Amino acid sequence: MSDVPALVHLFDWPDRVVVGTVGSPGSRSFYLQVRDGARNASVGLEKEQSAMLAEKIDEILDALMADEGNPFSVPADTPVELVDNDPLDQPVEEQFRAGLMRLGWDPSTAQVVVEAFPFVEAGESDDEEPAAEPSEMLLVRMPVGTARAFVHRTRQVVASGRPLCPLCGRPIDDDGHVCGATTTL
Repeated sequence: MSDVPALVHLFDWPDRVVVGTVGSPGSRSFYLQVRDGARNASVGLEKEQSAMLAEKIDEILDALMADEGNPFSVPADTPVELVDNDPLDQPVEEQFRAGLMRLGWDPSTAQVVVEAFPFVEAGESDDEEPAAEPSEMLLVRMPVGTARAFVHRTRQVVASGRPLCPLCGRPIDDDGHVCGATTTL
């Protein structure tokens, strides 16, 4: 068996890489969408995965900025020309739902590297054979400015969901909310 998935959605210098949603708050589906010319790929994410991806990319960029020996110019904020507030490209056709994701830094190209692999259901018992290598993966390499813009947009998308209850911190639906906080007088 090979260590390389059979199908690799590779984007070395994408025109666009964003997290966006389909649906209304409370029932949104999150997607990592990448485009290079006419070619694109959309991978389903959980809201928490989206937030964690942005946080970890931000940590990589901040660590590079803090490294005095770093020869790369890493922007502290999103470059204005890279702000992307457009909706996802339509139609959104999901290649797979992401499970395992890996992040890295490629100093030879000064790019943040994102790898996403399909979600695999856990086995029912401990004596099952180990899971086979994934049949496909998404591999995205983005320059530091694009990565900073990605972080900014992803945080906005994640935060634009349902408002949170100030007492219990749980989401408030359009039709109301049963607060989990108890108050005693």
